[in-house]
Amino acid sequence: MDLNSIILYIFVSSIFSLVISFPVINILYKFKIVRLIDKDFAAIIDSRRLKMGIPIMGGLIVVFTVLIINLFFNLNGTTKIPLLVFTFSAILGAFDDILNIYGKERKIRSVGRTICLIKVHANPFMRLFYLVTLPWAVFRWVFYLLGSNPGRGIQSHEKIIVQTIIGALVSWWIYFGSGWENPGNIWFPWIGNIDIGVFMIPFIILTIIGTANAVNFTDGMDGLAAGLLLSAFFGFLVVAYTLGNASMTILTATVIGSLITYLYFNIPPARFQMGDVGSLALGTLLAVVAFALNRVVLLPILGLFFVIETLSTIIQGVARRLLGRRIFKMAPIHHHFEMLGWPEHKIVMRFWILSPILILFGIWLSQF
Repeated sequence: MDLNSIILYIFVSSIFSLVISFPVINILYKFKIVRLIDKDFAAIIDSRRLKMGIPIMGGLIVVFTVLIINLFFNLNGTTKIPLLVFTFSAILGAFDDILNIYGKERKIRSVGRTICLIKVHANPFMRLFYLVTLPWAVFRWVFYLLGSNPGRGIQSHEKIIVQTIIGALVSWWIYFGSGWENPGNIWFPWIGNIDIGVFMIPFIILTIIGTANAVNFTDGMDGLAAGLLLSAFFGFLVVAYTLGNASMTILTATVIGSLITYLYFNIPPARFQMGDVGSLALGTLLAVVAFALNRVVLLPILGLFFVIETLSTIIQGVARRLLGRRIFKMAPIHHHFEMLGWPEHKIVMRFWILSPILILFGIWLSQF
């Protein structure tokens, strides 16, 4: 595949996403798929009120562009599963976005409360029910501790279940359905491939879950997640091109082209925001591309800011609920800087400036 073809796919994707962006915006306004006032944020950061009424689910223009162009011009054994899990993740995110607007408030019962009900509930059948479902209560509470606040949308423990299924599908594809000679191999620079065998399966699942949610955490400021995703996918495009993987090169090129258009509308002040439909889908696809190229070691380098955002969220959630104190003024960490008085555009631009350095380092490592 030559450089002219790559440029053509990026150009076509940009134009196509530009064409569909206007009807998408109109549909989002028509059905009132817009940002509601966030009481917690608005009470602390007054500028957050300006985001009220801005359409969410703007990531649909990226999702539609990537799917349509690849279905017509790049559908083969290498891209079928990546596009399938990309679609599943987008659907999961879309349901979450819609429920956050139209759904009802939901609450999480603590483990302590469940144990208390097991002991004191007047109905013996209900005591038995709470006892049998105690593991489920623990499962929900663990993800609540890690930072998931109950709300109207799909909660973290529910997302994890769906994402585990998605990760299992990718694991099957790589380990059993891809036809690769050594599907358990993980490439390391200067070392080469190391075979971890069947441990590759849980590793794939955990990586996909982690990356999808990391991008979701980062999508909290105009242009932040899209700009970092643009850099990360560009890094993997270069890696795919140097490895001679035409299918992944085209796939990443279409993502880049659509993100360029999306970012045009998403820079402050944003015309629309990505929403979970875009962040979960693109986070999942980023991880799948890394595995498809056998360069997953580069993922925490090309996506270092996603890792930092996730760690800050986990640390804050655990500290607040177990220790009763905050480590950061607000999490994810981009809101910590906002609380320090940094304007939003300054935070975004500094993340953008540092990101290409990581991309260049990752591309350099990939040559060894």
